Amino acid sequence: MTDTTQTAPRAANFARHLFFGELTGAQVLERFRYDLLASIVVFLVALPLCMGIAIASGVPPAKGIVTGVVGGILVGLLSGSTLSVTGPAAGLAVVIVQLVHEHGMEKLGLIILLAGLLQLAFGLCRLAPWFRAVPPAVIHGMLAGIGVLIFAAQFHVMVDDSPKGSGLNNLISIPLAVIKGLDWQANVSGQTTHHLAAIIGVLTIVLLSAWQKFARGRLKVLPGSLVAIVIATFCANFFHLPVRYVSLPHDLFSSLSQGAVPFSPQSLLGSFAQLNWPIAFDALAVAFIAAAETLLACSALDRMQKSPKANTNYDRELIAQGIGNTVCGLFGALPLTGVMVRSGVNVTAGAKTRCSTILHGFWILLLVSFFPHWLALIPTSSLAALLVFTGYKMIDPRAVKEMGRYGRTEIIIYLLTIALIVSFDLLTGVLAGVAFSIAKLLYVFSHLEIQINRPASGRRIDIALRGAATFLALPRLAEALEAVPDNCELHIDLQELSYVDHAVLDLLISWDRQHRAVGGVLVIDWGKLGETFFERRRNARPDETVELRPAR
Repeated sequence: MTDTTQTAPRAANFARHLFFGELTGAQVLERFRYDLLASIVVFLVALPLCMGIAIASGVPPAKGIVTGVVGGILVGLLSGSTLSVTGPAAGLAVVIVQLVHEHGMEKLGLIILLAGLLQLAFGLCRLAPWFRAVPPAVIHGMLAGIGVLIFAAQFHVMVDDSPKGSGLNNLISIPLAVIKGLDWQANVSGQTTHHLAAIIGVLTIVLLSAWQKFARGRLKVLPGSLVAIVIATFCANFFHLPVRYVSLPHDLFSSLSQGAVPFSPQSLLGSFAQLNWPIAFDALAVAFIAAAETLLACSALDRMQKSPKANTNYDRELIAQGIGNTVCGLFGALPLTGVMVRSGVNVTAGAKTRCSTILHGFWILLLVSFFPHWLALIPTSSLAALLVFTGYKMIDPRAVKEMGRYGRTEIIIYLLTIALIVSFDLLTGVLAGVAFSIAKLLYVFSHLEIQINRPASGRRIDIALRGAATFLALPRLAEALEAVPDNCELHIDLQELSYVDHAVLDLLISWDRQHRAVGGVLVIDWGKLGETFFERRRNARPDETVELRPAR
């Protein structure tokens, strides 16, 4: 029989170990003090982003807030990363806009629910490391492409206008938004108030930029996004500006009914009966993109940690994300991912354990439950300006310079990924970028450059091989060898050869036998060949150049 008197202490010990590990009571109190302060800072950063990303996704702000609560409390409790912060991500905003346009708000919850179940299955099958196997050029291209889309769409919202549909249309029509914001004659006559929204938006960006650049000491602890939003909100309300403001329902959960998936088993079965290939494909796309963005953020966060014990358990993180997105789908909220901006703030604010992440979710829940009218004072243009600034920061020119060190093809893949994301959609751009990277890899492993040097006099001929000598290059190499005269001395340079397979080695050995039979000589840098590509001959020195003779 189970001793029930031991249940509570065991549960308490499990919770203590989950949050604080093998720490003493004094150490727990000390770390909790840091976590409490860090959670407030993260809360102040996350709250405007939750609402802004919801607006950028074309859904009510309440959906973004609920995602922030679920990501903070539930995913924070289960996460495989101690200091990672989960919530709605700007990277998925462009995907949600497309999903709502194609399937309507009613199917959004079902798609996110299915995406969460897929992520859960991926984590249980230990597939998380595969989601990290995305080429850096594609990752940077994905982030930059998302940044362009967010910047272009929210630029119109920043002047109290509506986005123009596709990413290209938003980008092309930015000058029109600028004209609307500067058209004082039409604005002063009372026809529009675009100029007032533009003033609030520009004020937000200026304050945010100035705070990040000039804030010093303890002031730097305050997030610039909060300072900018608060000052812009104060100005808009003090002057009673007739601009758009955030609209929140009195009951937070009442706005979630549209798109929510019913909890009852019969209703769930009915919802899954509506599945078709487009919905399943879109759910797979959301699961893939959310998983890649989460694990990318966790990988970057691990590099910020001083202790290897703080590194992420990626499969557990993917399971936690899957559970979180399943719950978000049931509530009809936005999908969630691990977010580097909030996670980085969590680390720099001094967080020590997962308590910081969980507490920040509680602070969001408490605010929207008891003081929702505070949020209704925020001008929409101010939140849009915050996302314009975020999108701009995601377009990192330094990434191009860094990738240039690894060859021009990396930059080409980066630019092609951005172009396809902006022209078509996020999934098309990412898949195409991966395809380009695979094509580049195949080219590298199949490309062999054969340079032949024929001196004007003498019987010596030099052939330099650069690249990968595989069976794919066998016909060209055989053609080059067949063009060598019978009685010449052929030197083959392998110094810049990255790979050689058995087919090429067999060709060289066979050709050497035939060439010696007609009075020729083949000389190969056997040390290099033995050191890098083939088994060394006994007693052969790495730097020794000897004649390669086929076995008799």
